[in-house]
Amino acid sequence: MSFLVACVLFIGVAVAVSMVGMRVWVRPKEAIDRVTGATAATAASEVAPAHPSLVFHELVQRIGSFLPASPKDVGVVQRRMLRAGVRNPNAIKLLYGAKTSLAALLPLIMLAAVANSDADPGRKFMAIVAAGVLGFFAPNEYLKILARRRQKQIRRGLANALDLLVVCVESGLGLDQAILQVAKELEHAHKEITEEFTMVNLELKAGKRRADALRNLAERTSVDDLRKLVAVLIQADRFGTGVAQSLRAHADYMRVQARQIAEEKAAKLGVKLVFPIFFCILPSLFVVTVGPIVVRIMRELLPMMNNM
Repeated sequence: MSFLVACVLFIGVAVAVSMVGMRVWVRPKEAIDRVTGATAATAASEVAPAHPSLVFHELVQRIGSFLPASPKDVGVVQRRMLRAGVRNPNAIKLLYGAKTSLAALLPLIMLAAVANSDADPGRKFMAIVAAGVLGFFAPNEYLKILARRRQKQIRRGLANALDLLVVCVESGLGLDQAILQVAKELEHAHKEITEEFTMVNLELKAGKRRADALRNLAERTSVDDLRKLVAVLIQADRFGTGVAQSLRAHADYMRVQARQIAEEKAAKLGVKLVFPIFFCILPSLFVVTVGPIVVRIMRELLPMMNNM
């Protein structure tokens, strides 16, 4: 009976917490608009109540706005954020605010964790300092991880984008229209390529030269394969050669390069499998083959030797 009551109580609490989380925390803006009845017409006259998550977001942004930053560091951070796909104008303030907040909170958490332990005071101090350093540098590492992940996705979708670009140019479209068409076709398959090509198209519509827009594309992404493609397009545009022929030749080159990279990975596979085989498969194989013999020796041979 007590087990049944505990199960019913657990299910009830879980359902209640899930419903509250879905209504309040998952979509705070939609929940606030639904509760207050805010619309586009009344948004300017009525102020919606602040959600705790939005308050924390604003607090971190304010903390970051008070921190001094050199223009050189700001330029480096902006380039990293562009490579990670972050284009929020307040992203730098949020980053600095997160670094400051984590550098202050993690040492306090570590201090509370090691306060009652029997460890050496020097080790406690080193743990607190390490927590502060980790909190200060963790946002930068997270941003680098996002940038590398996005570059990998761009590199993966570049082959399909280049093939579609060749088809569009050979069918009679200009380079600008071909870039826009490729961005539309790859909207669901490769979102990163779509975002970058859309940005190039917007820069062209704003009046920027095609060569400058393509250079900005290579600078934003910092992908070597995309840099090569941009160099090919700029040279074809400068010297008046056929864009379709240049793209076709570059597509063949990239296909050969991808095949060579795959062959290189396949050749390294045997060497990489040595350590998993040695440390994971061979011990289990020894247990299966030699284990019964060892058990039989311990059961039969050792008692015989003791009796002798």
